[in-house]
Amino acid sequence: MPGRIIGIGGIFFKSPSADSLRAWYREKLGFTSGPEGNLFHWRAADKPDSEHFTVWSIFPQSSKYYDAPFMINYLVEDLDAFLEKLAADGVRIDPKRDNHEYGKFAWIYDSDGNKIELWEPPPPDSLESSSLKNDSASE
Repeated sequence: MPGRIIGIGGIFFKSPSADSLRAWYREKLGFTSGPEGNLFHWRAADKPDSEHFTVWSIFPQSSKYYDAPFMINYLVEDLDAFLEKLAADGVRIDPKRDNHEYGKFAWIYDSDGNKIELWEPPPPDSLESSSLKNDSASE
C-alpha cells in the first residue's frame, strides 16, 4: 500500500559532548558508529527481501538541523502519496522539501507541535554508492 510509514528511519539526539557520548556508546554498548551515526539493518515482515536500516546518531548541541533535543525520523513508502493523505487529514506540513542521493525528506508536525521528519529512501540499488549506505547521516 503506497503512502504509509513502514518503520523508524532514524533516532537523533543532541549532546553538548557528542564525541564523548559516541565513545561511551561504542565502549559500553558496542555501537560501531562513526561521527555520522550507526546503522541498524532490518527487514520488513511483509517484504522480507527488502533490506532497511534505522540510523542512530548523536548531533552536536549546536546543530541547527532540528530545534528540539531529539528528533524521530519515520521511513515512508511513497512520500508524495503520504503527504497528500496527511494534507487531506489536516496535518500541518512544513513546505520545505529536501532531495538527496540518499532519499527524499519532508517534515510534519504532530498535534503537540513536535516536528517529525519523514524519509523516503531511494531504491535499494541506488543506495549502493550513497554515503548513507556507508554509515553516514546528515549533521
